[in-house]
Amino acid sequence: MFIHFFHELKKAGVPVTVREYLTLMEALDADIIDRAPTDFYYLSRATLVKDERNIDKFDKVFGATFKGLESLAEGLEVDIPEEWLRKLTEKFLTEEEKAQIEALGGWDKLMETLKKRLEEQKGRHQGGSKWIGTGGTSPFGAYGYNPEGIRIGQDGNRNFRAVKVWDKREFKDYDDQVELGTRNIKMALRRLRKFARTGSPDELDLDGTIRETARHGYLDVQMRPERRNSIKVLIFFDVGGSMDWHIQLCEELFSAAKAEFKHMEYFYFHNCLYEKVWKKNSRRFDDVTPTWDVLHKYGNDYKVIFVGDASMSPYEIMQPGGSVEHFNEEAGVTWMKRVASIYSSMVWLNPVKEKHWDYTHSIGMMRDVMEQRMFPLTLDGLDKAMKELVRSR
Repeated sequence: MFIHFFHELKKAGVPVTVREYLTLMEALDADIIDRAPTDFYYLSRATLVKDERNIDKFDKVFGATFKGLESLAEGLEVDIPEEWLRKLTEKFLTEEEKAQIEALGGWDKLMETLKKRLEEQKGRHQGGSKWIGTGGTSPFGAYGYNPEGIRIGQDGNRNFRAVKVWDKREFKDYDDQVELGTRNIKMALRRLRKFARTGSPDELDLDGTIRETARHGYLDVQMRPERRNSIKVLIFFDVGGSMDWHIQLCEELFSAAKAEFKHMEYFYFHNCLYEKVWKKNSRRFDDVTPTWDVLHKYGNDYKVIFVGDASMSPYEIMQPGGSVEHFNEEAGVTWMKRVASIYSSMVWLNPVKEKHWDYTHSIGMMRDVMEQRMFPLTLDGLDKAMKELVRSR
């Protein structure tokens, strides 16, 4: 079974190795976990999964390989005869009848009651509201109904209400193509790193202390500056209009970027870059910064990231006066090319799902302006964008 599990993980695209599999086997031989499915799940996930993006794939394979593997609770290790759980009939209730069934009062109460039932019940039961069996309204058993119950001996989920269901896949949001939260965006941004030690020496240099102490014959404490990410990032955020649909995702990206990059500057624009940008959206018309000033102030060692849906009229990109908010003397494409001439490392992150890009002409136009360096704002897209910025150093 374990060998089959290993091969199924590889087929699903989880990059597991023989060394990791052997580590799992050694852990099982050493009995470092209790003999419970949940413990085995977390142990195998910890040893076989190295990247959070593969957790959902792992969950799918685990659920398929160990289908039906469930644990009730400590102290409830009993053999329930198959005869008790045989599917002779299914219970179908009206909506009124379902509304009348009340939950038992939480997990602790549920498990306490189940343990008591196991001690009291002496035979098979069907169609009732108390004992472990089939086709009834008891919270314990199969093929019946209860709004809060334990599924026992059933080959599938019917009402999606059981408390203990194995294939919950709580980490399904870690899939490569899913738009993710701040914590996971940080993980993707960490590809763009170049560490340097600058500033005041406020961190203990252990290796240097050992070396100097050995050389001088007395304790010689050495300090060093903290190791920080020295990458410089300049981000332009599109705001307003259709970008209102993507506010939360852009806020998560903004928060993650501020946490990850010590040297980060940001500005806002609308639809396409023109002759002015701004820092505060509440004062976007009277407190602006000339785009030329930005390009002159921040050196060409900055990595430039545009964040926007690129959904606009084609005239906003290609024509002077094409902006929907003001008369732009120069076309947006002119300003985009000026940025590209200064910064060799430049990408565009698009919150629109990539499969929909072909339905908006301006997205294709902006993608051509960016020389195909446009990526979807997903974990996989961020990963590719960071690789592109690293490659362009």
